[in-house]
Amino acid sequence: MQIKRYDNGGKYINAFGMNYLLKPLKQQYPWLKEADSTSLTAVSQQLHGAFQKFFKKNAGFPRFKARRYARMAYESKAVNGNIVVIDSHHIKIPKLGAVYYRGGQIPQGKIKLVTVKCTPVGHYYVAVTTEMDIKPLETIGAIVGLDLGLTNSVITSDGTKYPTVHFDKKLAEKKHYWEKRLARRRLLAEKAIAWDKHLKVENPRELGDFKNYVKAKQMVAKYSEKVANQRHDYLHKISKAIIIDYDVIKLESLRTKNMMRNHKLARAIANQSWRMLRTMIEYKATWYGKQVIIVSPYKTSQICSECGYDDGYHGLGVRDWVCPQCHYHHDRDINAAINICQAKSLV
Repeated sequence: MQIKRYDNGGKYINAFGMNYLLKPLKQQYPWLKEADSTSLTAVSQQLHGAFQKFFKKNAGFPRFKARRYARMAYESKAVNGNIVVIDSHHIKIPKLGAVYYRGGQIPQGKIKLVTVKCTPVGHYYVAVTTEMDIKPLETIGAIVGLDLGLTNSVITSDGTKYPTVHFDKKLAEKKHYWEKRLARRRLLAEKAIAWDKHLKVENPRELGDFKNYVKAKQMVAKYSEKVANQRHDYLHKISKAIIIDYDVIKLESLRTKNMMRNHKLARAIANQSWRMLRTMIEYKATWYGKQVIIVSPYKTSQICSECGYDDGYHGLGVRDWVCPQCHYHHDRDINAAINICQAKSLV
């Protein structure tokens, strides 16, 4: 309907109008009644936002998501006490009732909505969004500059280094074992599907009908999810430690997309998840009353932090150098972190 209105030069339907159309849609498609009503309005709100950006802000036209890349998740809004955390192992969700979950903490604050999602491995998670007051941490007046690297994930201006942990390499052998079987089983399954079509079978098989292929696919997803979970946990620990120890945090603004054009370093840069770390630091700083300043990374690795002398370009192989003017011996990463800490120009 929105697309037809756009083609005919009409106005888009707002969120209220789309919510009003849900009732006749449920009569036309009875299976919609099986879903929580607030989850349907949540999807309607997202669709409204997408078309509003397109019509009013000249953003890209909303696109249908491919079925194979669908995100298995839905949102349910808290209305009239329909979502209740019963105890540390049970939560009441609309249409599902009391659901058992494995966890040790009870969500604090007023529940606003929950997001239920299923990972490719088949694990179900419930993310509870609550509204609560967070007490700011005590200020100590400490300022720090953070340099992001490859050998060490984060280097602070006071010399602390958080080493890079290669979670992907720890599980690379096991993951590769199943990746080989996934490729082989997919090839065999596709040949069988093509043969069914050649014989004009009434109900030709699909990839999901081959159990060995499905098992291999889940095993590959299992190791990918484990690597992602380990990386997230490590970044959370780093960001929380930085937020506790410092009040003003200065970060360099890296153009990761340009850096990843170097095919020799693209994989290592992607595994560092610098953007995710920056996002964690920023929202935790907002929670706990700290300040984050984004600084330009221009020449932070080649300017002497002691006298300000520009020693020229240093390749990635140069890990330490001596300033020709003041003869101070620099660790490349710590020197860059100090320059970031001293920088005043914002991005």
